[in-house]
Formats: sequence, structure tokens, C-alpha cells
Amino acid sequence: MGDGVPVITVDGPSGSGKGTVSRLLAERLGWHLLDSGALYRLVALAAETAGTALDDADGLAKLARSMDFEFDSRAGSEEIRLNGHNVTARLRMESSGEAASHVAALPAVREALIERQRSFARRPGLIADGRDMGSVVFPQAVLKLFLTASPGERAQRRHKQLKEKGIDVSLRGLSRDIARRDLRDENRRIAPLKPAHNARVIDSTSLSPEQVVELALTWLAEAGFGSSAT
Repeated sequence: MGDGVPVITVDGPSGSGKGTVSRLLAERLGWHLLDSGALYRLVALAAETAGTALDDADGLAKLARSMDFEFDSRAGSEEIRLNGHNVTARLRMESSGEAASHVAALPAVREALIERQRSFARRPGLIADGRDMGSVVFPQAVLKLFLTASPGERAQRRHKQLKEKGIDVSLRGLSRDIARRDLRDENRRIAPLKPAHNARVIDSTSLSPEQVVELALTWLAEAGFGSSAT
């Protein structure tokens, strides 16, 4: 982790709004952004390309350490490349998220990605979006958020998001997938999905992303980073 670089972690399950909140915070503060979930999706995609099974922990860990990826947001919308190829659309598919959840349950893969995630911490600061950012990857973060929302609201949000991207999924099937992924993430042996001990837990069911961001900026100011939030 970059010495003295302030980090805000935004953790939570799928559909909690953490991705939108993280992007808005990065824009408001002018900080860097880490979408850690995309890294696990990249490992799963690299495994598919290489013919590596999703239960081959050693093979997946090797891919996690060696895969060549790039996040590019200079064009105003994020583009993710793997080995020089634009894979943004493929990473946003539900099948990619399901495969990533299996990959993320493997301790060897999580260990292989920790330092790669920490390398994103650069000045002026980092917004880290994920599931164990505050509890494992950035335990010294200046502010830790854990977003949640009712299961029905989370499924509706995810369904709307996918429809806007032109991905046709059933709401009922999506609800089942989210529940199954939650169960796996919450019960994995290494870095289970849960709030860090000093995280600010926010139920975003009835809150807009902008309202959550304003809460975060208020808490950031209270932590002594008010000048960065203006």
C-alpha cells in the first residue's frame, strides 16, 4: 500500500450500490478508483481463455499474478483490457460474476491478488470497491463503508443495470443468483463478506447514491480530510 495515501473502502454485496457510490466518490474527490471485483472476473476470464479449471487453485493463482490487464477511464467511461483486448462487456455479464465468485473463494487466488490491489493506492487517494477492501486489503483505510440494501431492492437495481447495458436476464433468476452468491461469499473460509469492525454500515435501500456520497464526505471531513472533499 502506498505510504500515507488515503484510502476509502466501499464494501458490500451485489446490488448494494457500492459501484455507483465508489465512482461518484472518485469523481468528487479526484481520487483513483479500484474495482476489485473486476480483478476476480479477469482471473475467471483469463482461466477460460487458458483452459484452466475454476477449481485449479494453483493454476488460477498463477494467472492472478501474471495476467496483463489495464483499466482505462480516460474516454469518460471505463474500459478494461486483458492481454490487450477490450473485455469490458464480457466482464459485466452475470455469468462472469458467478465465475468470479467461485474464483474469489480460493485462498490462493485472494493471496495472489492482494499486492496487485494495494498497488492501486496512489496519490491523491484511492476509492476501493469490493467485498473485503476494509477488512483485509486496506485495514488502515481512513474511512470504511459497508453498503447493504434489501434483497428485493438489490435484485431490482441489478436487473435495471443489466437491462440498460442490453443484457436480458429474468428478475427471478437474478434474485436466485444473488442469493446464491451472497451465501457463498458470506461463508467462505477466507475473507468472508462482512463489515470491517470499524466500518460505517449504510442501508441504502431508501437512499440515492448521491445521499450516500454526501454521508461519506461528511465522515471523511470528520476524519480530518475535509479539505480533500471540497
